Amino acid sequence: MTKPLYDFTGIRNALFSEVGIGISANTIILLFHIFTFLLQHKLKPTDLIIGLLALIHIGMLIIMGYTATNINGSQDLGNDIECKSIIYLHRFLRGFSICATCLLSVLQAITLSPRSSCLAKFKHQSLHQILCSLVFLWVFYVSLSDQFLFSSATSLNVTSHGVVFIAKSCEILPKNYFLRHLFSILGVIRDVFLIGLMALSSGYMVTLLCRHKRHIQQLHSTSLSLKASPVQRATQSILMLMSFFIIMYCLDCFFSSSRPVWNNDPVCLSIQIMVSNGYATTSALLLICTEKQILKFLKSFLGKIAHVY
Repeated sequence: MTKPLYDFTGIRNALFSEVGIGISANTIILLFHIFTFLLQHKLKPTDLIIGLLALIHIGMLIIMGYTATNINGSQDLGNDIECKSIIYLHRFLRGFSICATCLLSVLQAITLSPRSSCLAKFKHQSLHQILCSLVFLWVFYVSLSDQFLFSSATSLNVTSHGVVFIAKSCEILPKNYFLRHLFSILGVIRDVFLIGLMALSSGYMVTLLCRHKRHIQQLHSTSLSLKASPVQRATQSILMLMSFFIIMYCLDCFFSSSRPVWNNDPVCLSIQIMVSNGYATTSALLLICTEKQILKFLKSFLGKIAHVY
């Protein structure tokens, strides 16, 4: 990296715009679910996961903003502990995001399943059981992601061919051949399992929605009867989230595997950071645009602010 990123004004502005929009959108979703819980004293399992996702994504976007600031060259991460902390925290939140998204898909499939389905017995799970399931998935994710324990973050005085994560002053040193390939294989197995679980639950939901639509069309001929129920609208929103997550995940894998080609160029590094955190921003915007209750909450909240001023 010979040319600092502050010369690339468009990339820099795009990075900080994504951070600002993403934090704002996720904050709206988080506040909506907090107020819903305080006023109604109840929270659906999927609402709990969506609220947790919003909180997780806020943390990821804050780290992204901090990362963008360092890539721009305005700060220097010469402290090894600080560098490692940023790396581990990002991986911690990213793992929770993937596991929560996977669990959200499974929970919605269970909610949509008919009474005769084998999944029906899981419909009345408590929030405690759901949180335990999330922790179990995260432990599974982390247990196959310990490769950073075998890496070290370098300072500015160390010259290496490590993979730049935050800036020149914060790199991940490559491990030995065996450990690198071992954890690469374990990571692929882990991701295939989680993505496969999302794909299966999403395919199951699509099948149920199509079957329900055909059944309604056979019973009624009017277009009014084809209006989607709240559960169906929620399912469609989650299906869109799953589809977008898989797309962004594939793009992130592509940019990560292409790093040796572009030799840690700051522009390509910034694009990869935007892609890897793109789900955190767009998922919140998607939920706001598709959920009528969130839109009503936002209009009411903005109306009260306008009335005060």
